[in-house]
Amino acid sequence: MAENKSIQVAGNEFLWDMDKGQLTFEGGDVVLFWISTAMKDFFDTLEEISGEEASKLVFETTGFRQGIEIGGYFEKFKTAGIAEAADMLMNLYATAGWGLVTVHNLCFEDKKVSLHLKDSWETKINLSQGKSQGTNFIAAHFAGVFSGLFGTNIWYKVVQDQVEGHEYSIVEYFPADVSVSENIHELARKKEAEQIGQLEGLVEEKTKELKQLIEQLSSPIIPVLEGIVVVPLIGSYDEERARQLIENTLYNLPAYKANYLVLDLTGLDENMGDHSVSMIEKMGSAAALIGIKTVLVGISAELGVTISNSGINLNKFDCFQTLQHGIHYALGQNGREII
Repeated sequence: MAENKSIQVAGNEFLWDMDKGQLTFEGGDVVLFWISTAMKDFFDTLEEISGEEASKLVFETTGFRQGIEIGGYFEKFKTAGIAEAADMLMNLYATAGWGLVTVHNLCFEDKKVSLHLKDSWETKINLSQGKSQGTNFIAAHFAGVFSGLFGTNIWYKVVQDQVEGHEYSIVEYFPADVSVSENIHELARKKEAEQIGQLEGLVEEKTKELKQLIEQLSSPIIPVLEGIVVVPLIGSYDEERARQLIENTLYNLPAYKANYLVLDLTGLDENMGDHSVSMIEKMGSAAALIGIKTVLVGISAELGVTISNSGINLNKFDCFQTLQHGIHYALGQNGREII
């Protein structure tokens, strides 16, 4: 039979049962881990999988919930007075290797207290991780402990952190309506909002790229013969796309020394909106101001009905069924023909 060991440290008992491979501390099962290796790996893995922000909330929530259980378990200490109970608890944590914790500014009436924490196991992990800002497992843990001791919900504020180079950490505790469940839901909503924002940004970026591509590919100016250019109209046009087409066409027409602008309507949507019809009328009128005549080609029966129903009069422009007819007409007007 293996030899069992029991020792007393500052009034707290550690008991090793070698037959069961069991270690107990103050009557409860405990387990030992190396802080800067095994526990650091645990923190690193959790942060790697969950992300730093989510893992911080996990540490905080877990610490608080554990503290609630311990605060309720050690509520019996309050028979000696809340100050004595707090000191006894801090002594217990020091014995268990949680670091040096001292109680300051304890006020039971206001249910407020400050803790100074030095060389806690969490600080050692954070320092071994190379962090510039600590996690809040222990700070939230004691919020749970004092919630049990004070009999009301207690939250915390880290005033200074040893990880940031201070001699010790200072954490203030006070009554608050903050709940870890609300924090979890808030993070979930924040993550959801971030994902929506990322998707919206991606959609906006892709939409911008698509618009640029459409501008580059749609409605090019095609010089088919001397003095004649063709602009094919494709799809449907909103106000912005119509404006860009008019400006681009009129800006470039003089460079081709065009006398005739042939607008090919074959590729227009049959159910095109008023912007498309208005654009044709505006483009033709603007071209006339710089001495260029406009010819419309490719008007189907359905498209003709749409144009008629729009109330915009395009009768001032010469119209032909096909592009070939329109080009032959423009050539004829210039005193030329295709042989």
